[in-house]
Amino acid sequence: MALVCVAFAGCAQDRSTAASGDGHASRDSSGISAAQPLVIGESFTIDSRIMGEVRHMNVFVPTVYGEKIDAPMPVLYMPDGGMNEDFLHIAGLMQVLVCNGGMRPCMLVGIQNTQRRRDMTGPTTNPEDRKIAPVVGGSANFRRFIKEELIPAVQSRYRTTDEAGIIGESAAGLFVVETFILEPELFEMYIAIDPSLWWNNGELLNTAKARLASGAGSGASVFIASSDEPVIAGHSMQLAGIFESHSVPGLSFRYVPMVSETHATIYHPAAIVALRTVLGPAGAGE
Repeated sequence: MALVCVAFAGCAQDRSTAASGDGHASRDSSGISAAQPLVIGESFTIDSRIMGEVRHMNVFVPTVYGEKIDAPMPVLYMPDGGMNEDFLHIAGLMQVLVCNGGMRPCMLVGIQNTQRRRDMTGPTTNPEDRKIAPVVGGSANFRRFIKEELIPAVQSRYRTTDEAGIIGESAAGLFVVETFILEPELFEMYIAIDPSLWWNNGELLNTAKARLASGAGSGASVFIASSDEPVIAGHSMQLAGIFESHSVPGLSFRYVPMVSETHATIYHPAAIVALRTVLGPAGAGE
């Protein structure tokens, strides 16, 4: 299993027990030691039969001021989970929130992209949608990969509970909503930030009405946030209205409009509220 070595700041508090290194690193004539990597997690690959390609995963397990948590954890799966995508900033938020008691300890599994727009989108009849990438509409296959190959791999490698969730923004947020609507039993927690619900002329909103009317999603927790982007915000508000008008027993839903954020800035602040809401102690949500 390959180690991921990156610079990473832990909880901002002076704890001598959390210091890294053994104090014996080699030093030059000025007394300055050679730079050492900071290791925050692990990575592994899956030669996916379903996807027909090798997929790369990044894994972060939070600690409490450097001390390992000796207990099984829920798992939060994250599309856009590459080191140069959204893995680092979500891992950082989780580390800080676990340390300050804002959320329960939870493992993060980032799924690095290969063909993002293929994997995050469902079928579409809109010709403009088909122009965004050479291949679109592969979300069902990507979801099957997560369900049949990734989740079993994570469960076999790590100490996990039966509780799992998924988080995504923009097109990945669309995938999160679609997954809840089509396979709500796959996860217990769904976090969709500025989801691209305009896809396929907003057809997923009509699907949501039918599915929620049938009582699908009982036992799940769903969090939606939107920015100041008018089309995305409009569709997100429509989706929130559908949830509110189709009450499903045991389904927890929260919609947070963040009108001071843009599509480019919303992920980080929305993720803080989302993690406190779906994984926080009772009363921790804002």
